[in-house]
Amino acid sequence: MSRWIEVSLSADGESAEAIAEVMARYGHQGVSIEQTGIPPDTWDESEIPPPQQVILRAYFPDDERIEATKAELEAALGHMRLMYPMPQPSYQTLNAEDWAEAWKAYYQPLRIGQRLLIRPRWIDVVPAPGVIEIALDPGMAFGTGTHPTTQLCLEALERLSKPALDVLDLGCGSGILAIAAAKLGARKVLALDIDPVAVTATAENARANGVSDKIIAECGGLETVLPSARRFDLAVVNILARVIMELSQAGLGQIVRPGGAAILSGIIDSQLAEVEAALRQTGLQPYARHQRGDWVLVEARRPAG
Repeated sequence: MSRWIEVSLSADGESAEAIAEVMARYGHQGVSIEQTGIPPDTWDESEIPPPQQVILRAYFPDDERIEATKAELEAALGHMRLMYPMPQPSYQTLNAEDWAEAWKAYYQPLRIGQRLLIRPRWIDVVPAPGVIEIALDPGMAFGTGTHPTTQLCLEALERLSKPALDVLDLGCGSGILAIAAAKLGARKVLALDIDPVAVTATAENARANGVSDKIIAECGGLETVLPSARRFDLAVVNILARVIMELSQAGLGQIVRPGGAAILSGIIDSQLAEVEAALRQTGLQPYARHQRGDWVLVEARRPAG
């Protein structure tokens, strides 16, 4: 039975995003940020006060590298501790089933953008007329629709999707963005992820949503596409800023057809200028930005000529 190590620590709201970025370098499938101190009778999001204290959690496989991973993480956090006061991280061991199932009690249907409804597959909801429903079971793959970066991507897909586009979802996670693209009219979607768990989740969720004929889920990354003849009208990359910059250096812009567009998310506002410079170097021209909290999404085009 595979096991996972949960690392958690508390931080103030001001430092949370910077600490989360460091934890994401070592954690598997992202970092969760849980705001504490929300009154139990608060239902309207507009009534939630700005976060004063949050709990950050990340997960590592309990394998032969775990001690080295802990040491690397704590060294990185030690450097950050010079700027932000924070406690030492705490660790606990979880079975894979515990990690995959425990969060489901808190995952509820979520309306995003103008037409999209994200519904956990174990909850029945009758969508309103005109609503596009995405039924999702992420399992152990990243992507539930609750994170601002994913919500920004879903809203961008609503803006940019047109009938019969060829779409690439690079780092597909649960498949939420690939499925949204397919349901918004894409002709074909190639969903790539380096994690086999994510590829399996994407394929299963595509079948559950009736779009498996439009979505090809494969294990791989940019290097899988570049040597091939496959090029795309729209590419969606919801990863991390440093990964987007690395992909740009590796030729990210080449996979977008001339006149095509790219949606890039997972960028903290302080990283925006550096990311956009990398995009220009790879042949993509940023033309729009959308922000939620500290997170920024960039829309970019590859010139037609």
